[in-house]
Amino acid sequence: MGLPVHLLNDYPSWLAHRIQQRLGCHVITLNAEMTMQAEHSPTLAQMIHTAELVIPDGAGIVLYLKLHGRHVDRCPGIELSAELLMRSHQFTPPWSIFFFGGAPGVAEKAAEVWKQKAPGIAIVGVQNGYLTPDDQPAFLERLKVLQPQLIYVGLGVPRQELWIAQHRYMCPNSVWIGVGGSFDVWAGTKARAPKWFCDNHLEWVYRLYQEPWRWRRMSALPKFAWRSLVYRFTKRNPVSIRKS
Repeated sequence: MGLPVHLLNDYPSWLAHRIQQRLGCHVITLNAEMTMQAEHSPTLAQMIHTAELVIPDGAGIVLYLKLHGRHVDRCPGIELSAELLMRSHQFTPPWSIFFFGGAPGVAEKAAEVWKQKAPGIAIVGVQNGYLTPDDQPAFLERLKVLQPQLIYVGLGVPRQELWIAQHRYMCPNSVWIGVGGSFDVWAGTKARAPKWFCDNHLEWVYRLYQEPWRWRRMSALPKFAWRSLVYRFTKRNPVSIRKS
C-alpha cells in the first residue's frame, strides 16, 4: 500500500549494533491505524519512508504481508523496546536511556520499575509529555547535553513520530523509538492484553475494551482490511480506484 516495512530476522541485535556504533536511527512501529493515517498525511507518510527501521508492529501488517506471500512474525514495539532495555546494562558502559512522554508521574514510575527489574540500567533522564511552551527550551537543552543513546518517546501516534522527526537532529547519534502507551504498561497504570489475545492478533479488541473512546480510531481497521484485499487482488489502491 505504498509504505515500506523492513523484514529482519533479529531486530534487537540490529538495533544493538546501531547503538554501539552510535549510528542514529528512527524506528517506526507500523500498524494498520498508522498506515491509514499516513494515507491522509503526506508528512507522516514521508517520515515512514525516511525512517531507518520500520517494523511490523500491528497484526494487520502481518496479515497483509501474508496475503502477499510473506510469512513474518509480528514485532510489537513494546516488546522490542523492553528487549533493548534488558540488553542495555549488559554493555560496558551501559547504554544511556531517556524516557519522554506520558502523564505526569507515569514515565518516572516506569523508570523506577525498570531500575528494579534490571539493576545497572542507565536511565539518565525522564520527562512527562505535558510540557508547556515555556518548558520546551530547557528540556531540549537537557536532551542536547545528555545525548542519550536510546530515546523512547511516548506521545501517541502520530504526534510522537512527528516530534521525533522534528527534534532528532539534536541527538543525531541516538536511536529514537515511538513507544505509544508503553510507559503506562510498565508503570502499571494500564494492563497489556493477555497473552492469548496477543498470540491471536486480537490485542486491539482488548485495547478497545479498556478504552472504548478509541472506537473512532479503530474504525481504520476494517478500512485497512478492505483496502488490503483490493490491493492484493487488483494491485491497485482502492483510493485511486474511487478517484478514477
